[in-house]
Amino acid sequence: MHIDKDLVAASATPLVLGILADGESYGYAIVKRVNEISDGRMQWTDGMLYPLLHRLERLGHVEASWGVSDVGRRRKHYAITPAGREALAERQAQWSVVADALQKVWSDARDTQAPRTVAEGWA
Repeated sequence: MHIDKDLVAASATPLVLGILADGESYGYAIVKRVNEISDGRMQWTDGMLYPLLHRLERLGHVEASWGVSDVGRRRKHYAITPAGREALAERQAQWSVVADALQKVWSDARDTQAPRTVAEGWA
């Protein structure tokens, strides 16, 4: 399934902040985690992730530090900040409203057998 780029972009910040809320991580591990939690339906690339991480860092939502991997290679680790946790809570509240609205409209569409009449003023 292809996920529209607008949906990918809209969900990227809360996904990254949510992943980092579980603990610090690095780019490849974040991409891998997104793939895991979406059952492979969201395929992120480095070219999409790193600009987002840099923007979140500029906003003060994440902080970066250099670490060394198990094989001795340097890599940048990202951790959520208190401001990032606040931003995540706000995004969660926003997404909850959107998800509820979508659920209601899709439920109404399933429950309605006959087509609805055109809304007043739209004919």
